[in-house]
Amino acid sequence: MANDVKLLLVDDNPMVLAMLQQALTAFAHVVPAGDTADALLKAVDDPPDLVVCDYRMPGMDGRQLVEKLKSRPATANFSAVLMASRTDIDERLSPQDAADDYLVKPFFLKDATRRIKRTIDRIALEKMAKTAPSDGVVRGNLSQMNVIDLMQSLEMGRKSCQLKLNYQGDKCEVFFVEGQVKHATYGSLTGDEAVFKVLRWTGGNFELNFEGKTDQETTKLNTQGLLMEGLRLLDESQRERGGDSPQENTASAGSGSSASSNAGTSGGERREEEEDVLLDN
Repeated sequence: MANDVKLLLVDDNPMVLAMLQQALTAFAHVVPAGDTADALLKAVDDPPDLVVCDYRMPGMDGRQLVEKLKSRPATANFSAVLMASRTDIDERLSPQDAADDYLVKPFFLKDATRRIKRTIDRIALEKMAKTAPSDGVVRGNLSQMNVIDLMQSLEMGRKSCQLKLNYQGDKCEVFFVEGQVKHATYGSLTGDEAVFKVLRWTGGNFELNFEGKTDQETTKLNTQGLLMEGLRLLDESQRERGGDSPQENTASAGSGSSASSNAGTSGGERREEEEDVLLDN
């Protein structure tokens, strides 16, 4: 389901532009532009939340576009992802540039979609926090942003908060400090095991309380480690049963997370990778 994140997608290759637009439309409101001049006009007309742009563009390049938009107060409040070759990233771009993330070209379409979706989810969560009710608690549905996406968004944003999860009467609480999970409870379980239990949830509700704090520290792994180990355990369980349940398959393959792409993959996921599309200039 697309959320209210506005994404300006810029690439002078019509095929790359069309394929990325089709892949990302499910997650954001995508506005395509075939050159940076057109992108600049569209951004001024309707300021984006996220700009995804190829670095090597005719005329004004992607970095110059981001810098120009950042220099204007009316268009300065956005995140940026630049698509560039490894050589350009190493020799021409730097951490001091205005981009929040880089996509190394060439890349597979599904990998690029997962990585961009992480940024979309982080922005969506921040927008939800800004429009939270008077009690300051952000409420949402796990069918729109599942547990893996939530945890990665909180990690990327280095958020400190209490995350409450509720699914079919089961409840879990997870506490974050600067994006890292410090304490979790699920029934009688605490720590890492409590987190592993809820990673498969794709239904139910969540609440985020940015004032929620705890002095307890029960987890051993960091947030990314919890996600990767949890997904490995899910994949192992699925292979032992000889099949995937729809809910677990969604959690491990459809979350759009980098953890899911780094964890062990099932046969179905390997078939998907074989059918993926490699995109370059």
